[in-house]
Amino acid sequence: MKQAIWTPSPEKVSQANMTKFIDYVNKKNGLGIDSYDQLYTWSIRHAPDFWAAVWEFGDVIASKTYHSIVRNLDKMSEAEWFLGAELNFAQNLLRYRDDRVALVFKGESSPPISITYAQLYDQTARLAASLRRAGVQKGDRVAGFMPNMIETVAAMLATVSIGAIWSSCSPDFGLKGVLDRFGQIQPKVLFTANGYYYNGKAFDSLGRIADILEELPCIERVVVVPYTEDRADLSLISNAVHYRDFLSPQPGLNIIFEQLPFNHPLYIMYSSGTTGVPKCIVHGAGGTLIQHLKELMLHTDLKREDNIFYFTTCGWMMWNWLVSSLAGGATLILYDGSPFYPDDGVLFQLAQDQKISIFGTSARYLAEIEKRGLKSGQKYDLSALKAILSTGSPLSVESFKYVYREVKQDLVLSSISGGTDIISCFALGNPIGPVYEGELQTRGLGMKVEAFDQTGQSVTNEKAELVCTMPFPSMPIYFWNDQDGQKYHNAYFSVYPNTWHHGDYIEITDTGGVVIYGRSDATLNPGGVRIGTAEIYRQVESVEEVADSLVIGQDWENDVRVVLFVKLKPDFRLTEDLVKKIKQTIRQNTTPRHVPAKVIAIDDIPYTISGKKVELAVRNIIHGQPVLNRDALTNPAALDLYKGLAELSD
Repeated sequence: MKQAIWTPSPEKVSQANMTKFIDYVNKKNGLGIDSYDQLYTWSIRHAPDFWAAVWEFGDVIASKTYHSIVRNLDKMSEAEWFLGAELNFAQNLLRYRDDRVALVFKGESSPPISITYAQLYDQTARLAASLRRAGVQKGDRVAGFMPNMIETVAAMLATVSIGAIWSSCSPDFGLKGVLDRFGQIQPKVLFTANGYYYNGKAFDSLGRIADILEELPCIERVVVVPYTEDRADLSLISNAVHYRDFLSPQPGLNIIFEQLPFNHPLYIMYSSGTTGVPKCIVHGAGGTLIQHLKELMLHTDLKREDNIFYFTTCGWMMWNWLVSSLAGGATLILYDGSPFYPDDGVLFQLAQDQKISIFGTSARYLAEIEKRGLKSGQKYDLSALKAILSTGSPLSVESFKYVYREVKQDLVLSSISGGTDIISCFALGNPIGPVYEGELQTRGLGMKVEAFDQTGQSVTNEKAELVCTMPFPSMPIYFWNDQDGQKYHNAYFSVYPNTWHHGDYIEITDTGGVVIYGRSDATLNPGGVRIGTAEIYRQVESVEEVADSLVIGQDWENDVRVVLFVKLKPDFRLTEDLVKKIKQTIRQNTTPRHVPAKVIAIDDIPYTISGKKVELAVRNIIHGQPVLNRDALTNPAALDLYKGLAELSD
């Protein structure tokens, strides 16, 4: 019997929103559900009743209620939700207008700035009035090239209050990366800061904005937010205006929240773009709202008194997810900058100072602070902390142990997994259930997630493809510029009939949890045996000398051989003894099939903007195939390190 690494106390269980929701569902439907597992089973067997309960429990604000919960539930790509309903996403996020702090912004090189719910409403109202005066209408696109700051949130809320569509990139995107995204959606207004800070340095954004405008004449107005300087020179940027000058001077405005259908477009998100021009994924207002309410209230146990933080840029869907916390009336902590400047503990210093109760980050960050030896539980007062969330890549067993050993013993560690495609999660936390090391606690309520083997059969306790066999409200409503829907269909429904194929390699365990093994399109197949790359990373990155690693399959002699690239810590070199140590560590903890045929030292590992290793791009490089979109990477020059490596020729 597997032993839990953490179990919630009876008091925590009784106070959890999930427990209150179970009570609500039981009373409403005359049921006797008394566990999460029973609730999950009911949520997928009675999906319409479940989503209706989330609507009511989450107190969705709508000017018109729905006349039908779902149509075409048996047709994955044709399902429609909450027909007849009309609502506004921003109105749901701005339901509070009191003096509780809504947002705290901490820039890397600046002290915290806060804004109350009343002040946020006022700033959004003034921005919305200004956007309307600038000609922004329902269906127009407004883009953000912004750090994760208060004005970004206000600009998004003002945009969607009108019924326009918000889309954002973080300011560290290269010019081509921005044009590949915004060039497809043709925004009318662009919000930008004059610059941003990272690792103690200030970076200018306005030079790139001038270049962007040359390529995108559709942009009629550029609104420049002060950050790295108070009032930048805008003379080289046509149609530019300072944020303070753009903002309506009129106080006490009421926002005219446009009432729109449930599936009215809200956000345009982008695929990673490492294999070509990014896909423009359009998400609907209602589906995003109800899914986020479910995940934040129930799976994250978000309450009004919480201070919630996620280390994210505005180019990652976790920003959109975090901002939805406004609907719960919590305080959102926004941070922009390096997670290791001026020292390794800057984010936990922030957790202490802002009394963060829900701390979100990436698996990569947790692995890195473990390698750096950070003992944050000893160094900082984390008494307010009740949950740590982790996503971006699989969280290793070692990281689970590290968090409970060195951060805090009494908290729920929720590894979560979903993606930009669904702007939410397939598997995530359960505040009333145990945590098992190496496992995501549960499949999300209402998400009929299964693991399909190569014959398309649902299996448990086996590594297989992550699929979802029933529609859910936060599926994309369409792809931009995909008139016949073929790109959308090919992205998710071309592998298994009437089934969402996500491209992750998972195992559903007998505890009800989920183990993520990495992207299935990057799965290694030496000798025809399928191996998830995360299984290898978990072992390699426990080796003291290794700072980072990347593994790919190289076509070799009518088979595939496993090649491991290792970035070593300073002052180490790849000796024969270290290669032996790495291989032995992998062999002892996995199988002989996992042991790489080649171990090669490399100076850098390429990552996407959202912090994912780009195995497929490296695989293309070593096979002489093109990488079509380097601007999707944070460090595109790293790819050049993999060209023409002599070690791969024998």
